[in-house]
Amino acid sequence: MLEQVKDYYGKTLSNTTDLQTDACCMLEEPPAYIKAILAKIHDEVMMKYYGCGLVAPEALKGLRILDLGSGAGRDVYALSAMVGEQGHIVGVDMTDEQLAVANKHIDYHAKAFGFNQANVSFCKAYIEKLDELGFEDNSFDIIVSNCVINLSEDKNAVLEQAYRLLKPGGEMYFSDVYSDRRIPEALVKNELLYGECLSGALYWNDFISLAKKNGFLDPRLVNDRPLGIENAEIQSLVGHIKFFSATYRLFKIDTLEPACEDYGQAVIYKGSIEHQAEYFALDSHHIIYTGKVFPVCGNTWRMLNETRFKPHFEFIGNWDKHFGIFENCGTPMPFANNLSRIDTACC
Repeated sequence: MLEQVKDYYGKTLSNTTDLQTDACCMLEEPPAYIKAILAKIHDEVMMKYYGCGLVAPEALKGLRILDLGSGAGRDVYALSAMVGEQGHIVGVDMTDEQLAVANKHIDYHAKAFGFNQANVSFCKAYIEKLDELGFEDNSFDIIVSNCVINLSEDKNAVLEQAYRLLKPGGEMYFSDVYSDRRIPEALVKNELLYGECLSGALYWNDFISLAKKNGFLDPRLVNDRPLGIENAEIQSLVGHIKFFSATYRLFKIDTLEPACEDYGQAVIYKGSIEHQAEYFALDSHHIIYTGKVFPVCGNTWRMLNETRFKPHFEFIGNWDKHFGIFENCGTPMPFANNLSRIDTACC
């Protein structure tokens, strides 16, 4: 299937208007500061953008970032502006035509962002085989990807390599397509559905299990949206299967727990992250307003205290006392709180 995918993105698609669904399109309006960056990116690069989300995490200055499936380089160049001249972005892609566009405009973007020298590079490789590129373990601060992992036939290998390459406390921040159920094998073999980022999508619960298996112990959902399928032929093929574009952040912290445990801890956001003065959104469940005491579970504490975010928070509490499952975390105690139970079907 990889050869068919390479042909689809290298030869069949000439620009984003050739797509049959909005699976590989970003519909959300980016913040003003990102729009200003995107305005400086070369038109040819923008025309060949097939991402489904906004892979622009916070606090990036000076960081080393790896983009899996970087295509023509739109996200690489946008991130290059955010990390600054002291940072570096590496884009990895398997498609010659996309890489040719990306490499053609390296100097153009260095000048556009006012850099004395470029801070990006591109490599040809399969994202399942990053070990063939010779990157050292623990060598990247952040790994991003935008609507590409669904196209991989070995998603376990992608996450395994990502975990190896991230520094301790590093983060995988990526957007992709997920389904509300497992995709039938017959649809997985459909080249059009696969190329349109649908039939290679993981069932969301299988993704959670796969992430945890590879060391990303507490996946955090940043945002999501249902996908629109306007093409009648594609809709008839997928039937009742529902698809979603979702952005997750996965931290490389080996002390995270399987559930949200309460240690009586809290944090106060200082409002000091660039472009995040009013609040910091760790994920869709944790919107932390500046100056407000915000109770957190042990895992959230570690995600803020053992990563690049630490300087931007005050931390209250310690690990001396455990109070059980954190209230309202979505992981309730399984035991009944009353003496009467009504027999119901499973779940």
